[in-house]
Amino acid sequence: MASPLFVIEDLHVSTAGENPVEILRGVDLTIGAGEVHALMGPNGSGKSTLASTLLGSPEYEVTSGRILFKGEDITAWPTDVRAKSGMFLAFQYPQEIQGVSVLNFLRQAWSARKGIDLSMLELRLSIMEWMGRLDMDPSFADRYLNEGFSGGEKKRNEILQMAILEPEIAILDETDSGLDIDALRVVAKGVREVRSSRPDLGILAITHYQRLLDELQPEFVHVLIDGRVAESGGPEIALRLEKEGYEAWR
Repeated sequence: MASPLFVIEDLHVSTAGENPVEILRGVDLTIGAGEVHALMGPNGSGKSTLASTLLGSPEYEVTSGRILFKGEDITAWPTDVRAKSGMFLAFQYPQEIQGVSVLNFLRQAWSARKGIDLSMLELRLSIMEWMGRLDMDPSFADRYLNEGFSGGEKKRNEILQMAILEPEIAILDETDSGLDIDALRVVAKGVREVRSSRPDLGILAITHYQRLLDELQPEFVHVLIDGRVAESGGPEIALRLEKEGYEAWR
């Protein structure tokens, strides 16, 4: 039997530096290839801390527990090694990078991820194909990364990166944050489009909005309360959450 794609085992995480504060207090989560999981929780529950920890942010320190990716313990791996191995994080607030075009950024990221160089023509053709599938203006390829982009354009650009870089696990950290319902639908359609090309892609969507779940339709839903997964199950958990709120799990 194949090992799960991604496993979080009894993960305890504190802020780094002096006077550490424990935020995650024993998180357990398992994601198989091709599965879509949603992690929901109120503000301050530790959702974004978990996303940052999974990608190796120096702001947080794993005090116990471990993270496994394709059967390997990656708990101590630096961020760049995690990314090259096939992990991807779509940021809640994507950064603007002046002077670096979307095309050049993707070329550098692709080279680092795959260990080979694509010609600009090959990459541009691939990007144009995906921009068409994601309903993106082709001129974005030559604009500086996220500079002057609307919230929805930034999030669509993250989905473009996910499509081009072909990760095996994608962590979407509040991808719906700041989006109106139309922009959210476009982003969710983009995620579905990527999954149609890569059916083995595992996804962890972190959110506190039911509307993202309506669009992505995850098979598994987890509720994070005070740094722990209080309950895991299917879509029925999200429906209960909609009716009762987080108080039902406190």
